[in-house]
Amino acid sequence: MDKTKKTIIVFSGDLDKAMAAFIIANGAAAMGDDVTMFFTFWGLNILRKREKISAKKSFLQGMFGWMMPRGAGRLGLSRMNFGGMGATMMKMVMKQQNVSSIEELIATAKEQGIKMVACTMSMDVMGFKPEEMIDGLEYAGVATYLGEADEANVNLFI
Repeated sequence: MDKTKKTIIVFSGDLDKAMAAFIIANGAAAMGDDVTMFFTFWGLNILRKREKISAKKSFLQGMFGWMMPRGAGRLGLSRMNFGGMGATMMKMVMKQQNVSSIEELIATAKEQGIKMVACTMSMDVMGFKPEEMIDGLEYAGVATYLGEADEANVNLFI
């Protein structure tokens, strides 16, 4: 059987939604599918390095970067976050239940060859620079995503 292709637009920067996107992506890749994840707007926070990276930005771009979480480990929940307590409790329960962390899911995605694409237009708007992002990404615009989506049998928006 020929390989099928899945695409996932990751728009949300919420921990629970990021987990869902990576669980689906890793599951599809484990089944032998080609998977492309296209990260845009708030979803780019998942791909940010945890440490602060000095980069030349405008005042507003700097404010965006300061106000948003740096990296997957600092994401909050979409519901019941309670100033970060909800995310901490969720991570504790996930660990107790032997559920992979978001960082582990990202590492597995890389190992499986899942293509992770950061939207360059969203990066420009939010002031993110490639040096602030994790390694192993591709950078492209919406036309690249649409080309991938045209070839896919499943397209998801998370």
